[in-house]
Amino acid sequence: MRIAILGTRGIPANYGGFETFAEELSSRLAARGHHVVVYCRQKHAAPVYLGVNLVYQPTIRHKYLDTLAHTFFSTWHLLFHRVDVALYCNAANAVFTILPRVAGIPVALNVDGIERKRKKWNRLAKSWYHLSEYLSTILPTTFVTDAQAIRLYYLEQYGKESLFIPYGSDTKRFATCDVLRQLGLQPHRYFLYVSRMVPENRALEVRLAYEPVATDIKLALIGDAPYADEYIHQVRNTTDPRVVIPGAIYGTGYKELGSWCFAYIHATEVGGTHPALIEAMGRGCLVLYLDNSENREVAGDAGLPYHDQAGLTARIREVLAMTETERNAYRLKAVERVRERYDWDVVTTQYETLLEALAHAAPRPRR
Repeated sequence: MRIAILGTRGIPANYGGFETFAEELSSRLAARGHHVVVYCRQKHAAPVYLGVNLVYQPTIRHKYLDTLAHTFFSTWHLLFHRVDVALYCNAANAVFTILPRVAGIPVALNVDGIERKRKKWNRLAKSWYHLSEYLSTILPTTFVTDAQAIRLYYLEQYGKESLFIPYGSDTKRFATCDVLRQLGLQPHRYFLYVSRMVPENRALEVRLAYEPVATDIKLALIGDAPYADEYIHQVRNTTDPRVVIPGAIYGTGYKELGSWCFAYIHATEVGGTHPALIEAMGRGCLVLYLDNSENREVAGDAGLPYHDQAGLTARIREVLAMTETERNAYRLKAVERVRERYDWDVVTTQYETLLEALAHAAPRPRR
């Protein structure tokens, strides 16, 4: 098949979950013999990456226009460079999916979570996301949810059944620890938090929950975000020398951090399935997670839930007091849960099956 993936910042992945999704899925589909194009916002050194063709399209660098502008330009390019099937990411882009459909290109849309609940959006942006949720159920050929909690939300809210395909991960641990030395961290001697530094991901709450705990095990807060300078300043406003806040780290460095941490703290409150949580579990992390339906669906009894800042402080003290045997039991359970539910190759097969079905059902254009 000729497959296009639109609606992300592109690959190589250096931002968030949709970018990692695009890289992992596109590279695996390319390895299976498909011709895959990923639309990107930044030019890469080469036009092909991991067997995937990269197409750069411009955007408007603005908090509220970046995603929509880039997807508009990408869609316009797609209309003149036909593929057999297109996969869009992000419910905000739902409005654009009607254009390739009119042109005879079937479209699947991965809606992600309930984006309108994010604190960073103003009233107009939240209204757009609310409208886009509805458009996601009627404009694309089909829409995909990656969490059962989000599938149920769309079913209850709009009476529309989505196709559930989970996010993926592997269970590979990295033996190297170069980034640890650069950050002054020691193996198994730091708590790890990784996410975009926006209020609904609660990095500030994680720091405040950690600081009262008497321990020499450090806390590494990894992440960054555009248009969130004020909040990031609050997160960084600490005199505790145990807290390490280097910014965003991607690629091998990110994977090394997940492979060697004492425990991983997951604090996101909005969205569907969060990739960082699955990836931490796949690397055998002891996981402490904010207890909501999406996080509970992923971690279940393979992690330790908490409800608020005080609850996280208590959990941190609890895992510090555990025996290594008790901690290892959670780590092993996390790896097994990922192998059973979130294997990337299985996820790729599910998307491949979906995209092939859409492509084969589409009417062939006249020549």
